[in-house]
Amino acid sequence: MHIKKDDTVVVITGKDKGKRGKVLRVLTKTNRVVVEGVNVQTKHQKQTRKERSDIKHVEGPIHVSNVMYWDANAKAGSRLGHRVENGEKVRYTKKSGETID
Repeated sequence: MHIKKDDTVVVITGKDKGKRGKVLRVLTKTNRVVVEGVNVQTKHQKQTRKERSDIKHVEGPIHVSNVMYWDANAKAGSRLGHRVENGEKVRYTKKSGETID
């Protein structure tokens, strides 16, 4: 999976198309990511002895194919590639060619 935690991504399809956010979690087994402020779902918290009832808004997972890495230099979404620099495998953006990590 090309997208990692703390990457900034843009949603390219779906109800939240065009929104940008930071990746909070990566679910590798199901190929999904949880993005900050995207796919917000309403969860009803039942009252317990320690906690009051509440309506919570949490981000749900979306498929990794529906997001694209946000290239800050190009100010657009970009595909990612891998190359070897100084004996290490690194990610780079295909739009600007800049190394990410």
